[in-house]
Amino acid sequence: MKSLPLPSDNAFIQGITLRQLQIFETVVRLGGFTRAAEALNLTQPTVSMQMRKLADTLQMKLIEQVAGRLHPTEPGAEVYRAAQEILGRMGALRDYVAESQGVVRGELRLAVITSAIYFMPVLLGAFVERHAQVVPQLVVTNRENVLRRLRANEDDLLIMGQVPREMSVEAHPFIDNEIVVVAPPRHRLAGAGPVAIRRLAEEKFLVREAGSGTRKAAERVFAGAGVSIRPYMELGSSEAIKQGVMAGLGISVLSRRNIGRELAAGTIVELDVEGFPISRRWYAVHMKGKELSLAARSFLGFILKESDRILAAASDPLRSGGEARRPG
Repeated sequence: MKSLPLPSDNAFIQGITLRQLQIFETVVRLGGFTRAAEALNLTQPTVSMQMRKLADTLQMKLIEQVAGRLHPTEPGAEVYRAAQEILGRMGALRDYVAESQGVVRGELRLAVITSAIYFMPVLLGAFVERHAQVVPQLVVTNRENVLRRLRANEDDLLIMGQVPREMSVEAHPFIDNEIVVVAPPRHRLAGAGPVAIRRLAEEKFLVREAGSGTRKAAERVFAGAGVSIRPYMELGSSEAIKQGVMAGLGISVLSRRNIGRELAAGTIVELDVEGFPISRRWYAVHMKGKELSLAARSFLGFILKESDRILAAASDPLRSGGEARRPG
């Protein structure tokens, strides 16, 4: 791009719009024009035009294509950081105005590990019914991706069962997360009374992927008892584990919150095993020092105070049509 005389401060400010910065930030974050256009509800030509105008004003090449994905150039990375800071401050200003008016509104970005999908939609639905102007975004993924998103500051809050010790975070425990041993109802250990943990070494174990918080918690208990468990099958989600157990492929360890319906229906049974249940907590996590939006602060306060009541009501078929969804 040919170098031109730098514009005056007024011309520079007038030449760059907040919309251009928003489009540029979205293109870089999502890695493409099409995805950015979809996210912003714009046409791709509009996104391309605004990107060109921004680059012309700054007299810099801001993005380049590498291996089929767009990446910021070195100056583009600096503009990206500035755009994030400016848009973040605008969001804080919006929240301040909303808060001064007593209105909870705006985006609420959550990322949760796959095991939390069994209860987070219930809590999120109850919150959004109470605060209709909140626009939720829920990403469900594995622990590795949740930690990546946490480092990249992509979300307001992240829900996980094991707090990362290697990062400086604030973790807010909000509900119990008991890990139990489960089996198909006709398993030989079902109803057998207290089971010595060493007996499990003889069983076919269905396990989550390496790095799963549930798997790590169980492995610590087994190791502490001197028991070696050999995985029979490794599956990528709690739902896959449940289906495998019900199909008689083996036994496993799961969060009790993930198997309420199956326990009630008798399609899965909980084994009475030495050292279990493992008592843990679910946490809402964010980086230390992160300034939460009003929507995020409100949601955090909501789950800290009301999660147990809402989930208890949702699990009771006589009450799930009322109290679980009643606005407060």
